[in-house]
Amino acid sequence: MLWFLDDEDFRVAMNYVAIQAAKRREVAVLAFVLMSNHVHFVLRGTRKDVMAFVNEFKRCYSIYYQKKYCVCEFLRRNSLDIQEVDNVEEALEKVIAYVIDNPVAANICLHPSQYPWGTGNAYFNPQRFSNVRRIKDYSVRARIMMLHSECDNIPEEWVVDSNGYILPFNYVDVTIVEKLFKSPKRMNYFITQSSKAKKRFESSENVTAFRDQIIISCLPELFRSLFQKTGFKDLSTNEQSEFAKQLRFRFNSDPHQIARVCGISYVEAARLLEDYH
Repeated sequence: MLWFLDDEDFRVAMNYVAIQAAKRREVAVLAFVLMSNHVHFVLRGTRKDVMAFVNEFKRCYSIYYQKKYCVCEFLRRNSLDIQEVDNVEEALEKVIAYVIDNPVAANICLHPSQYPWGTGNAYFNPQRFSNVRRIKDYSVRARIMMLHSECDNIPEEWVVDSNGYILPFNYVDVTIVEKLFKSPKRMNYFITQSSKAKKRFESSENVTAFRDQIIISCLPELFRSLFQKTGFKDLSTNEQSEFAKQLRFRFNSDPHQIARVCGISYVEAARLLEDYH
């Protein structure tokens, strides 16, 4: 199941990350990315504090998701995988590069700095303050509506961009990350050498050309126009195979994306494409 179905969901989640960063100063945020069906964080702190950070983020977003989509206990079905990283043989640089390269690997953008829902544009970026407003410029009511929270410990000097979320450079330890990589060129080297990048370069398959959210917005009309039905589960096996083929043809979707937007496993999506042929 997808975590984020539209841009509002991403904005809310971005602000929940900022709220946790403001609440839990004992945890340093080094990098993160919000993808359609998963999230990655690179955090510095004790295991207990890091777990509290992520679990509280999941709890807050789950409440929002439940209210909006009437889905109960949504994120309880998503496990939390915490792996310790020591900066041995450039391991930390590799992890950060892997995380921020996720949207590029999904063919959403050409470079991590172009993806708004994470920290890809927080490092080595001299234009951080364009078209922004400070938290203190918002009324209390406007602040609560924007953050979907009554959190009152957000520093008033933190800034919000035109999309309506607190920019990551306010709370991400950008200085540590930039010192770690030393230069934009070196960071870009690690990004292009990440396992996701290598897999992308070596793959001969077509890659995804549209964001999941764009395709999701088109699904109801596709179901109606193609089959006069309302959802994927209403389709017969042959119709599901045809629908998978239509997604591949119309949106250049790969089996991974078809699985995400249809709510099925990768194996099932691949089988549907094979069954059609």
